[in-house]
Amino acid sequence: MAFPQGGPRQPEFDLEQILGRIKEALGPIGQKLGSGGIGLLVAGVVALILVIWLATGVYTISPGEQAALRLFGQVREAPVSETGLHWWWPGPVGSKDTVLTSETRSMQLGFRGQQGVADAAVPVEALMISGDLNIVDVRMVVQYNISNIIDFLFRVDDPGELARDIEPGEPDGRTLKDASEAALRLVVGQRSIDDVLTEKREEVQTATQDKLQQILDSYGTGINILNIQLQDVKAPEEVRDAFDDVLRARQEKDTKINQARSFENDIIPRAQGDAQRIIREAEAFKAARVARAEGEAERFSTVLNEYAKSDSSKQVTRQRLYLEAMEEILPGINKIIVSPEAESVLILGGQGNITPIPVGPRP
Repeated sequence: MAFPQGGPRQPEFDLEQILGRIKEALGPIGQKLGSGGIGLLVAGVVALILVIWLATGVYTISPGEQAALRLFGQVREAPVSETGLHWWWPGPVGSKDTVLTSETRSMQLGFRGQQGVADAAVPVEALMISGDLNIVDVRMVVQYNISNIIDFLFRVDDPGELARDIEPGEPDGRTLKDASEAALRLVVGQRSIDDVLTEKREEVQTATQDKLQQILDSYGTGINILNIQLQDVKAPEEVRDAFDDVLRARQEKDTKINQARSFENDIIPRAQGDAQRIIREAEAFKAARVARAEGEAERFSTVLNEYAKSDSSKQVTRQRLYLEAMEEILPGINKIIVSPEAESVLILGGQGNITPIPVGPRP
C-alpha cells in the first residue's frame, strides 16, 4: 500500500498517545503514588472526561419544537417532540437538529417588502399570462409551517436563498419559491384575467394552495401550506389606465345591478301583498254574496212551503207578495192621476213630488 509523502498518516484519535501524555504530565505525582496509583489516577481522569462528554448530550425541547436524532449519521424515524430535558449521544457518535415546527413562516412572491409596494416589485416573478392571453401582475404571500421535520431536514437538498436568509439544505428556499411560482402560473394560465383581478380571487387562492401542496408533497419537503394570499393583482403599468377604466365600468355595472335588485326586492313583496289582499277581499265578497243568496233562497223556500200548505192562505200570501212587490216598484216610477172633475192632471213623482199639469177647457 502506498502512503502519501512523509510516511503513513497517523490516526486522528490515538488513545495510547493521549495516555502517554497524561502519564508524562502526572509523572511527579506518579512517583509518589507508585505504578498502581498512577493507573488509578489515569482511569479516574478518563472516567471524568467520559462523564463530561456524556453530559454534553443533554438537550432541551421547548414548546412547538421537534428534534431529529442521528446515530452515526443514520436518522431515527421518529422525531422527539415531548417538551423538557432529553439526552442523546453527543458528537461524533450522535447528533441532533432542533427546529421550531409550529412557527408560521411566510414567503413573498413577486415583491419584497411589507405591502408589495412598487419600488419592491420583482417583475420576473410577478408577471404572468392569463388564460385569455393577457399579461397580469400578481403578488402573493405564502404562509406555511413544518409538518414533517425528518423530510424537511434530510429529504430535499435545496441551494437556499440568500435574499430570504434561507440556508442551503432547507426546502423552503428555492424549492418552495419555484413550486409556488409554478402553481400560481398554472392556475392563472387556466383562468381569464377577470377571474384573477376581481370576480374569482378566492377560487384562485384556493386552487393555487391545493396545487402547491400537491407539488411539495410529491417532493417530500415536509412543508404544510397554511394559507395563500393574493396581495396586489393588477395589469402591467403600460396598460394600467385602460384596465382601470374597465374596472370602474364594471363597478358601476355592479352598482346598478344591486340597485335594481334592491328595488325588485322592495316592489315585488309589496305587489304580492296587495294581490293577496285583493284576493282575500274578493273571497270575502264571494262568501257574503253566496251566503245572502242561500239565505234568500231558503226564505223563498220557506214561504213557498207555507203557501202550499192550504188553499185559504194562498190568496193572503199572493196578496201580500203583490203588495210587497208594489212597495218596491212604485217608489221608482212616475204616476199620473186623472180626475174627470179636475182642471189639471197630477203627476206623482218617484220621490213623492206632485206636479200639476193644467188641461184645456172641456168641450
